Amino acid sequence: MNNICVYCELEEGKISDVSFELLSKGRSLATQLKCQLEALLIGHNLEGFEKEIFPYGVDVLYTADDARLSPYSTLPHTELTVNLFKETKPQIALMGATSIGRDLGPRVSSALGSGLTADCTELEIGDHEEKKEKKVYKDLLLQIRPAFGGNIIATIINPDCRPQMATVREGVMKKNIFNPNHKGKVVKLDVKKYVPEECFIVKILERHIEKQKSNIKNAPVIVAGGFGVGSAENFKLLHNLAAMLGGEVGASRAAVDAGYVEHDRQIGQTGITVRPKLYIACGISGQIQHLAGMQESSLIISINSDPNAPINKIANYVIAGKVETVIPKMIRYYKENTK
Repeated sequence: MNNICVYCELEEGKISDVSFELLSKGRSLATQLKCQLEALLIGHNLEGFEKEIFPYGVDVLYTADDARLSPYSTLPHTELTVNLFKETKPQIALMGATSIGRDLGPRVSSALGSGLTADCTELEIGDHEEKKEKKVYKDLLLQIRPAFGGNIIATIINPDCRPQMATVREGVMKKNIFNPNHKGKVVKLDVKKYVPEECFIVKILERHIEKQKSNIKNAPVIVAGGFGVGSAENFKLLHNLAAMLGGEVGASRAAVDAGYVEHDRQIGQTGITVRPKLYIACGISGQIQHLAGMQESSLIISINSDPNAPINKIANYVIAGKVETVIPKMIRYYKENTK
């Protein structure tokens, strides 16, 4: 009762990174609230996953194991989650802002009448005062996310309805092991009790998933381009530099909108959040929407013809000049010094 529950997303036999990130954040919130951290895992052949989940500080792991629950399908997963939450009454429920989370989250919140804040960038515990009613709400989940195109940061609360639900995009929260030796309790759910047979009426006969063309999120080096790169042709220079450094090419929203590069390389509030060891920003002005997705990079180098570009303020090193002039020199000098 009144604990924190994280829905752990299972895809192709693996727990997604965003689930581990949410477990890390959930553990921190649960410690503040002095309550238990719970996790929900739905799928098939779930034996052994507790060894991956418990080190993140999970006290109770609910598992629903049934061949019909894998891969994810809307009706049974929704019904099971809703009925479990009615029974356990968590005060906070967290999911990843993935295709699965964006399908499941709104359905669960609607069924429970709880509301949902999507695409949060931060979660905190705090109090809220309603001055007109002269009422103070203690220990609410402060659901923080960009609004109005990233021009403001909104803090959203849910004072009265439970659970307080939020989805969080992958890469926003840090993944941290709480205690490698932490042990929790596994509760195996009777699927028949939580999911009516009619929910299994839809069967997945064939499944096709397009693989990602890039692996920006886990790249140690990212060479990212903005509108200032000038053209799709000039982006080839970024690909050459990234290939030489063993990294990936990223982009700002302006570059994607201009058609210079594909959308799956977009970094920022409406794209991917990254934390590489080296981030080379080429022709990127540094709007807040983009900075939110890369500002925790270990080392930032900005290449920009505008010395007053906002991104220069957070960069460790700034190279003033045009991208098409600077990058060929970087490639040449790097080759000369690595022979």
